[in-house]
Amino acid sequence: MGWNCIRRKKSYEYAKFSEMCHLHHASLMQMNSRFSLAVHVLCLLASASEERLTSEYIATSIGTNAVVIRRLLAKLRRFGLVTSKSAGGGGWMLAQPAADITLDQVRQAMAEGEAAKIHKNSPHPACPVGKGVRQTLIDLYHQADVALDRELAGISIAGILASVLKQETALTSLVQSVS
Repeated sequence: MGWNCIRRKKSYEYAKFSEMCHLHHASLMQMNSRFSLAVHVLCLLASASEERLTSEYIATSIGTNAVVIRRLLAKLRRFGLVTSKSAGGGGWMLAQPAADITLDQVRQAMAEGEAAKIHKNSPHPACPVGKGVRQTLIDLYHQADVALDRELAGISIAGILASVLKQETALTSLVQSVS
């Protein structure tokens, strides 16, 4: 078999494998910095209650660029987690109560359109491990995703914010007692 034939076969196998991975909407590998940023943004919006916050204000609070925040907010809006108003008095706010927004919803919003991350190398067809490792990993990631989503579904933005504010209060008390 010539080199071009092998390369085409590998390319076909990878495309077939990539297609299988796209069946998994979110994976453990997608718990990335965007998820953390989204939780931070949603907690900040929850702390502002009925006040609209601009992307510039949010970006300054988080320490990033407003363009990054606007892109993130656009994803959150597509999932119905935030709403915006332009022009005078414009800005962003939660689209629903913070107690109703769960971390599994945030994870789904941030993982939109991504596939599971599994190496792209094609194993040798005669390798007994290589024949089944990809499917085994896909199944494992799916099981982990289900368990993670079940856990995250029980945690709300309101709960995260309450924990953050409790830590802030404890830190303030500690600083005052040392002074």
